[in-house]
Amino acid sequence: MKHTIEHPLPIDTAKKACEKAFESYAERFSKYNPTADWVTDHRAEVGFEAKGAKLGGTLELKEKAITLEMDVPFLFKPFRNKAMEVIEREIREWIGKAENGELDD
Repeated sequence: MKHTIEHPLPIDTAKKACEKAFESYAERFSKYNPTADWVTDHRAEVGFEAKGAKLGGTLELKEKAITLEMDVPFLFKPFRNKAMEVIEREIREWIGKAENGELDD
């Protein structure tokens, strides 16, 4: 499943917003053991655990867009829209903070 979140930020600022969003997400949803490993300056491998299954995907930063692609097993497909909604909400919150100059370095 591929999902795109548009943004008005320079890529380096978008990355900071994504990092802050993930930190916040990981703190609030620690029971799902979320992980994010930046394999390049513009791409992170992300994952979490739910119901005993490990789910993974990628987050890619592009000019004016953040693309999130998750491998969702068949049993979890009913929950994928909710999961993407939560992730998008978290990222949009931090994009907004970045636009308002509220990101900590």
